Amino acid sequence: MKLFMSFIIVVGLVFILLTPQMKADSSGNAYPIVLVHGLGGWGSEEISGFNYWGGLNNIQSHLNKKGFETHVPAVGPVSSNWDRAAELYAYIKGGTVDYGAEAHSNQHGHDRYGDTFPGVINDWNSTNKIHLLGHSMGGQSSRQLVEFLKSGSEVEKTYHENHPEEEAMSSLFEGGKDWVHSVTTLATPHNGSAISNESEDFLPLIKSLIWKYLSLMETHTGNSFNYDFDLDHWGLKRQSDESLHSYIDRLFNNAFWETNDTSQFDLSLEGANEFNNQVKTYEDIYYFSYTGDATYKSVINQYRLPLLSMNPLFYTTSFYLGRYDDIFYGIDSSWYPNDGLVSVPSSQYPIGHSAKAVTSQQFEKGVWNYNPTQYRWDHTDFIGIDISDTLGFSDIKGYYKDIAENLASLPE
Repeated sequence: MKLFMSFIIVVGLVFILLTPQMKADSSGNAYPIVLVHGLGGWGSEEISGFNYWGGLNNIQSHLNKKGFETHVPAVGPVSSNWDRAAELYAYIKGGTVDYGAEAHSNQHGHDRYGDTFPGVINDWNSTNKIHLLGHSMGGQSSRQLVEFLKSGSEVEKTYHENHPEEEAMSSLFEGGKDWVHSVTTLATPHNGSAISNESEDFLPLIKSLIWKYLSLMETHTGNSFNYDFDLDHWGLKRQSDESLHSYIDRLFNNAFWETNDTSQFDLSLEGANEFNNQVKTYEDIYYFSYTGDATYKSVINQYRLPLLSMNPLFYTTSFYLGRYDDIFYGIDSSWYPNDGLVSVPSSQYPIGHSAKAVTSQQFEKGVWNYNPTQYRWDHTDFIGIDISDTLGFSDIKGYYKDIAENLASLPE
């Protein structure tokens, strides 16, 4: 009997000692989520009543109510990933946007500094990390921010070492910051989109996309909006007496587009290939991707055609992607399925980076965990906006709640 009781006591002590560790391993995390909008998007403070994240629904508000601290920054809608990452950093941490000196501003011919922000996560550091969740180009911009945080910019460092008379370098370009726990991308063209290769195709499309967004905002809220391209550092600030139509026309006819410091270049096949060679997948960060396909196979050949349920704005671009080949970039018939703007293989993971298909809830760090393709989902279904002017994806709140719960379940 004494032996039995001793055994029970020992087992009980072991259980008590191990229980805290077991809880720590399975308790997940409470890191904030930062939603990074894509091409043509806007932040939560720019427009009320119609949300980039959710349309008539407010994903940010919903997640906050469910206990997931969520922030929605505004970054340049048509700017490069470099500029958008610099703006993200200032928005989150607080301070004045510093686009960099020789490595960027001098090279491309725009001002070094941008807007000043109070910061939304002032104690953002290696202990208080964040989850980055980006739609479309927002996924690329999130990866660029991680690259700066982790490795900094060697060109910026070298320039400032050789020019001590210059103002101090932004802390963004120092590197050595393990401040991001995960990166999640939705319909992101990691390997580019052929739509972006030619300005005569890309610029009219983006202009139409922006006008449709603005039309939906006005329709659903009854308000007019001071849409801002956040290109003051390029001298493209909207004048006080300038109409929105004139402002947009002036932007799309500006020499800005002739540089490589734009969304067009970064989203092109060439730009994305260059980007993937420079931006790493880090072994201590979780990576997730979600992709959609809103096409069907032609009955007479291998080409893909847009489903009637696809956003009509994307019919032409989907048809183009559904038959586009490029031997140089390895694009063949496997790239024909698309969401209207991005081919499925492009949004799964960056070519040349470690990746695995998600088959269970066992996720790996340092690997792109890509989810099964969501059939019938076009490019804007992922943000709950149907540009055909209907209500859009009906359970978008539940969709983002599931993603947030997945991120919160990751061990610290």
